[in-house]
Amino acid sequence: MPARRHPRPDWIRQEQVTLGTRIAARRRDLGLSQDQLADLMGVERRTVQRYERAVTDPRYADLLLIARALDVHPADLLPPRDDSPGQ
Repeated sequence: MPARRHPRPDWIRQEQVTLGTRIAARRRDLGLSQDQLADLMGVERRTVQRYERAVTDPRYADLLLIARALDVHPADLLPPRDDSPGQ
């Protein structure tokens, strides 16, 4: 895979890791394998692997599929927002 021309800022990378970690944790809580989640989403297992490891970002439509398969609201998979003043 070619290197990115412009590396992502650390705060974006942290959000991706958090999203992938949340997907993996919820999947495990439900007792699902990556294969089973992939089947529920209609994608290949490697797609789920890439999302969980934050190699690729899920598109919005895929985030909806993930949330539906994991029986959660899509916002529950996203990292909490820091809306404190002065940020």
